[in-house]
Formats: sequence, C-alpha cells, structure tokens
Amino acid sequence: MGRSKEFEENTVLIKAMKLFWQQGYEKTSMSELVEAMGIHRKSLYDTFGDKHALFLRVIDLYGEQTKARLESKTLKATTTHQAIQYIFDYMIETKDDEHWGCLFVNAATEMGPWDKEVAEKTEEAFRQTESVIASIVREGQASGEFSTQYDAETLSEILHNTLIGLRVLARTPAGMEKKHRIADFFLRLLHD
Repeated sequence: MGRSKEFEENTVLIKAMKLFWQQGYEKTSMSELVEAMGIHRKSLYDTFGDKHALFLRVIDLYGEQTKARLESKTLKATTTHQAIQYIFDYMIETKDDEHWGCLFVNAATEMGPWDKEVAEKTEEAFRQTESVIASIVREGQASGEFSTQYDAETLSEILHNTLIGLRVLARTPAGMEKKHRIADFFLRLLHD
C-alpha cells in the first residue's frame, strides 16, 4: 500500500507560484522550490514532475485565480466603465512587498521566445483577456456609455497592451500616481 500525500496540491502550488513569480523560472532552483513548498524532493517529482512541468501547473493555477478574481468583480460592475476601471485597479494595485508584475507577462518575456508550451499558455491567456475586454467595450458601445469612434477589438488590443505595460511598471519604482494617470487617460479615450 502506497503512502498518502502529506500535503494539499494547491497549497504547495501557491508556494511554488510565489517563488517563480518573485524570481523567475531560470533563477529558481529545485532546492529553493523544495524548501519553499515544504515538501520532499521525491514528493515534488512524483506529484508535479520536473521543474518545467511544475512551472506549467503554476501558470495554469495563476490563470485560474486571475480569471476568477477578474470575473467576480467585472460581473458585479453596474456600468461598463466600472468594469474597465476594476480591471485597471486590479492590475495597478499590489501589496507593498509584491512588486512582481504579472506572472504571464514575466513568463512570456523570460521564456516565451524559446519555450513553446509557455508561449502557448501566455498567448492563450492574453487572447482570453482581450476577449473579455472586447466584450465589455462592445457592451459599453451598445449602451452609449463608450464612444464608437474605434472598434471594440482595436480598443481591447490597445487596452491589453496598456495593461501589460502597467504590469511591467509594477516591477519598477514607478509610483501609483503615474499608473493611475495612464489608466485615467485610457478611460477618457473610451468616452471620447
């Protein structure tokens, strides 16, 4: 009879996610992962496979968590402006000690050029985000809340690019005031 696991997978995946998010894939060693996750090396390999397989699981978990948070807020928004404002606030507001940016953006820039699986996962996440944004913009245009000067797909691509830039700024000492000024400008563009 085999030994039962002494850990809950999502709990240790979250610990691995934080380490990868802070340090990046290349700088994170298996020893650091074992220590951060609080499990034995054999358990890590038996449950998650190698470092790369673990990273892919982490990206999936990050995507699930991000999607759930965004949907929970945007679906509660009473206006499309409020929904877009929430997306900006979510991307801008970080805990004081978590200037890690976005795990998707970090993974795309670090590994996307040479890792097909990571590139596919980050591209899909970016497509999904643009799709959600385009739906919100179309709804705002249909209700007259947003301008129809630009089509929803173009605006969603521009907004997503702006959000990626804001997530990169999260890894720098750029202040909140600057990030909110960028968000406010884009929101005005939607109404013009």
